[in-house]
Amino acid sequence: MSTTVTPASLNGKVMAPAPTSSSPIADFWQETIALTRRLFIQLQRRPSTLAAGIIQPLMWLILFGALFQNAPQGLFGEGINYGRFIGAGIIVFTAFGGALNAGLPVMFDREFGFLNRLLVAPLVSRYSIVMASAIFITTLSLLQTIAIVIMSAFLGAGLPNVAGLALLTLIVLLLVLGVTALSLGLAFSLPGHIELIAVIFVTNLPLLFASTALVPLSFMPTWLQWVASLNPLSYAIEPIRYVYLHQDWSVNSVVMHAPFGEVTMGAALLVLIGFSAVALLSIQPRLKKAFA
Repeated sequence: MSTTVTPASLNGKVMAPAPTSSSPIADFWQETIALTRRLFIQLQRRPSTLAAGIIQPLMWLILFGALFQNAPQGLFGEGINYGRFIGAGIIVFTAFGGALNAGLPVMFDREFGFLNRLLVAPLVSRYSIVMASAIFITTLSLLQTIAIVIMSAFLGAGLPNVAGLALLTLIVLLLVLGVTALSLGLAFSLPGHIELIAVIFVTNLPLLFASTALVPLSFMPTWLQWVASLNPLSYAIEPIRYVYLHQDWSVNSVVMHAPFGEVTMGAALLVLIGFSAVALLSIQPRLKKAFA
């Protein structure tokens, strides 16, 4: 008479069922978390990088605010001093600069051969490399933003309400997502870090001065007003500046008087969403080629 062997009959012990394979989504996030942790370990070993990233925008805020503290009253708006005016510009430009540098770690991994090891590793999705970089840069940008908001409040700029702070965070995230995508696309397209650094230097300051970060549109010549009105940074700066200056805002609030017409809060957000979407879509072919 044959007997059936059950888990309980093997040496008198109950054997656990064989582990089932986790889902691809869970594996993807596990890989992303591991790669993100690697980036934070690198940051922990070089804490001066984080310190410099926080101190630099605070120096901008203090020095520019002091530089124009004797500007005529009402020059930037009724009851607005320059320190309060420039806070939004520094928040956005700091986030933009950090996101623009997002491709450098990936570029160094390429040059040192570590990226090749990742590409031949049995990863569920190689896009976890991109996601890890995006999470890392976004976290640093939020830390910088918190430091700037606190310093601005200490210098008398005040604080937006809770909804304004939430909107500020959303705007920073949208901008960082789009610029990080472009930077990573450049990291996989350019031959080396020298070329990437050159692109960063050539892009950084022109986009700063061709935006409303330092002065309002009304201060600019007509041709520069058009350029600043087409600059995505202006569509991040002006909504943040508006919520700093107005506690009662809505999606229909006019945040910028561009040469082609008035731009509302909702329209500015749509521009930022569109910018991030276009950036993400535009790098897909390059990433597929790099990960092929």
